[in-house]
Amino acid sequence: MESGCEFLVTGAWLESHDPGERRFLKIGDLELESGEKLLDTTIAYQTWGTLNEAGDNAILVNHALTGWSDVPGWWPSMLGPGLPLDTDKYFIICPNVIGGCQGSTGPSSIAPDGKRWGSRFPTVTIRDMVAAELRVTDLLKISHYVLAVGPSLGGMRSLEWAIQHPDRVNAICTIGSSAVATGDQIGAASIQIRAIKADPYYNGGDYYEQERGPIEGMGIARRIAHLTYRTETEMDVRFGRELQGDDTGRYAVESYLDHQANKLAKRFDANTYIALTEAMNSHDVGRERGGVAAALSTITIPVVVVSIDTDRLFPPRLQEEIVELTPTAVELTRIYSPFGHDGFLIDVEAVGEVVRRAVELGISRNS
Repeated sequence: MESGCEFLVTGAWLESHDPGERRFLKIGDLELESGEKLLDTTIAYQTWGTLNEAGDNAILVNHALTGWSDVPGWWPSMLGPGLPLDTDKYFIICPNVIGGCQGSTGPSSIAPDGKRWGSRFPTVTIRDMVAAELRVTDLLKISHYVLAVGPSLGGMRSLEWAIQHPDRVNAICTIGSSAVATGDQIGAASIQIRAIKADPYYNGGDYYEQERGPIEGMGIARRIAHLTYRTETEMDVRFGRELQGDDTGRYAVESYLDHQANKLAKRFDANTYIALTEAMNSHDVGRERGGVAAALSTITIPVVVVSIDTDRLFPPRLQEEIVELTPTAVELTRIYSPFGHDGFLIDVEAVGEVVRRAVELGISRNS
């Protein structure tokens, strides 16, 4: 597979690529919810700031579905000296999830037998991701987190931290997320998965040694997903029925969606898209805990919740449910944004103010 053509097969970070600012931590074999073991697991992560001697000034950032460990790369203006995630005061860490494709063990990684996992990669859940993050926390000698914060998929993991490990995190902030996946979310996601698997180059998930992977299928999936990330009003006002004005004959909105699909193909992997989407579909904090209400009622640490008024993928009622059922929910902030679910990426000033308050809540519990 020639370097210049790798993205035609997968946009995953591969062992021959420059690691950049990534660090890699071997966390051993990880037992999954399914009962299977993910052998010789590696977690890629990035950090900023300095961990103090007590190991209690850390903040855990949980990325979203197509996010990765480089927080400034996907959440600009949130991290740095004096910013909401203040690197002068705190040790910020963002691990790439298991099942990911940016250095953590996932379908594109090399398995213990020397071949890429591909179709053999086991099913992972949100709780499995948290189990891996806990292993990282212990190995780096972080005693507990001031805050666990994340949008979307990251918010799901933050909730699991609050339920499972209240002794290891002072507070959480969940942004544009939910306590359980809805039928509407699962329906939209299932079509995206089917688009990838229908690509003639998918080959049952074992495409890494081919000259081409399911790039077209993943592109269709991304186009569908992006329509759920933005709003009907934005698409109509921004693009309307305008033609692109080139020789393709495309409408401007088609060109925009094509751009988003092509951009993702250069940094993501189709199998990872499926694995993480299925993990989100299976998300249910109430599973084997007596239901959502029972699970949320056990939370004992402060919970800060952010909703986005135009979010049609995670509508505000889902965040309202978290607040209504969590006895320690201290704040529900609604962000007014024209950008839908992607508002958490774009309206960073408004989101940042809430994160600052959540950090202060966490710090108050250190004293």
